[in-house]
Amino acid sequence: MTLDDRRPVGGLPPIHEAWMPREHALHRPRHGGRQLTALVSALVFFAAPALMWIGGMRPVELENHELTGFPSVFDGWGFLTGMDPWATDNLVFRAQAIDAAGWVSETFFGEPAPFDQGTSAPTGPLPGGPGGPSSEPDNPNNEPNAAGYRRVIEGEDGWLYLGEDVTGKCQSGQSFGETAQRIGQLRDAVEASGRTFVMVAVPDKWTMVPENLPDSYAGKKCAEEATPKLWSAVSSVDGVLDMRDPLRNVAEQFDRPPYYSLDSHWTNEGALEMVRQLAERLEPDITESWEIRERGEVTVHADLPPLIGREGDNRAITYELAADGESFENAGVLPDLRAPVRRTPRPTTGMVHRPTLVLGDSFTLPVSAYLPAAFSDVTQLYYTTVDDDAGMVARTMAANEVVVLQIVERAIARGNLGVLSEEFIATVRQELQKRPIR
Repeated sequence: MTLDDRRPVGGLPPIHEAWMPREHALHRPRHGGRQLTALVSALVFFAAPALMWIGGMRPVELENHELTGFPSVFDGWGFLTGMDPWATDNLVFRAQAIDAAGWVSETFFGEPAPFDQGTSAPTGPLPGGPGGPSSEPDNPNNEPNAAGYRRVIEGEDGWLYLGEDVTGKCQSGQSFGETAQRIGQLRDAVEASGRTFVMVAVPDKWTMVPENLPDSYAGKKCAEEATPKLWSAVSSVDGVLDMRDPLRNVAEQFDRPPYYSLDSHWTNEGALEMVRQLAERLEPDITESWEIRERGEVTVHADLPPLIGREGDNRAITYELAADGESFENAGVLPDLRAPVRRTPRPTTGMVHRPTLVLGDSFTLPVSAYLPAAFSDVTQLYYTTVDDDAGMVARTMAANEVVVLQIVERAIARGNLGVLSEEFIATVRQELQKRPIR
């Protein structure tokens, strides 16, 4: 009886296909050359980061965000799609690889490596909203489309600008008028409970230091047209603290812009001015007793050079603030605001004594060094926490008498923020009504 004679009618042979004679038509090797290569590649993919970690080697954060964690097996297909960002972020020699690629590109091709091509938006596509700037701006100067926007715009005298300062306006998720309307609705929900609401609108470096921008770059025309419309809509809302003029005064006072040349954020001078303006908005003339003095100089990594395969540092002057004119304080910069951080320093004259919550973005990190010198009861939290735990954010708002919302211009332009969603505003209204202030 041959092997074919033992085949069940309409079925497969009773033995594994790898055990069949090689000359048989159904023979398949258990591990072909390609399979072996795939297995070795998979082993290297998973084992290399672990072995390097055991050997004391650590990946570093290059793009101003936390390293991507290993995907969960409970994420379904997300387990597979999450492998790529995990492997990219946790490659130990990634920084050196970027440096090498940049050196090769500039040495042999005479141009920077194209690390910065493409949209800089941190999440998915940002379609144009009705009434706002369109996703396809007018193109009389043959500017690139969305795929040609730069993550970093290289300006004059070594200045770098975050590309999202432009793309956020050219690809807005909703109209500026709708965003302004949502700000007013959140204000009404907070003030209906007897609390005070202040919205701090922080301008981008692109808006405040345009003199160092290049003559031509993708999105220039639509961003220039959208900017006055954005600020007109936002500044018309009661309760909004527009930081443009105060920052212009700071630039004149110190004879330099309150923004770093290699970073997307403002300097300590800008952060201090926000604290001053906020205190004055809540308690007029309270800052008359304030004294501010230089504390020292520090050097920290800039966030824009790594996006284009370079390195760079910010040289920052730090300060101390004495609300009473005598007791100088600098509480230090908080490293993370994904959970509420409450601080209650010793009260002095010249301080705001009403419990205050500051919901903000990364611009409030340097602000955190000076808030405890000006507020005797202050809590800070990222407003993006709303996306993960809206109830917790609403309850934190209810635990305070003053609610401050700080948002940078590019995020206002992008729109569709969870903190300004109708769902969150309804949650806030419901939670604050449980604990009204009279």
